[in-house]
Amino acid sequence: MSPAVETDPWLSPEWEGAALLTIDVQADFVEGGANPVPGTAAVLPAVAELLAAFRAAGRPVVHVVRMYDGDDVDLVRRGLLATGAPIVRPGSPGAEPPAPMRPTAAPPLDPAMLLSGGFQQWGPAEWVMWKPRWGAFHRTDLEGFLRRHGVTTVVVAGCNFPNCPRATIVQASERDLRVVLATDAMSGLRDWHLAETEGIGVLPLPVHAIAAALPATG
Repeated sequence: MSPAVETDPWLSPEWEGAALLTIDVQADFVEGGANPVPGTAAVLPAVAELLAAFRAAGRPVVHVVRMYDGDDVDLVRRGLLATGAPIVRPGSPGAEPPAPMRPTAAPPLDPAMLLSGGFQQWGPAEWVMWKPRWGAFHRTDLEGFLRRHGVTTVVVAGCNFPNCPRATIVQASERDLRVVLATDAMSGLRDWHLAETEGIGVLPLPVHAIAAALPATG
């Protein structure tokens, strides 16, 4: 934890304006899936705990997902997908978030809505959105969506820090959002990543500290 970030009035979290972003926590990226990221299964309980805290607080949650559809994917993935690799294909079970993350009675993902840029509602204050590249703000309406919901602070959790979570954190910082990194709810995270992100004003916190800081509903 960085005292400088935690006490800086320009960087410290505004918990009453916080939203949770889960990044790429989908069945195909969990061990046993089509393209597993090591360590993702191990952080699922912490992600679920964080989700429960945000749901209890009535704060917004946005699940950011990938769906590899045609050629609208990162250049580095196009060769693999050209072989027919069944990774997070629209409408496939592997594109769905795993069971520990799903709200009660959550519907399956709606590929047509998501690929057109829509936000699929999953709960009273919970949505799913698609991103076409690494960062969740690239070619999406995520910034506008968060602003419309009064969000000033994003808590980021999810899958494979060096890729999509890192890009999303940088993009959030570029948009003057305060950023908290949920350290035990993120796969692929290493000690040196914490120093790198603190250098751009990100506050690293464990899930229990985030849950304790969220305001009560009502």
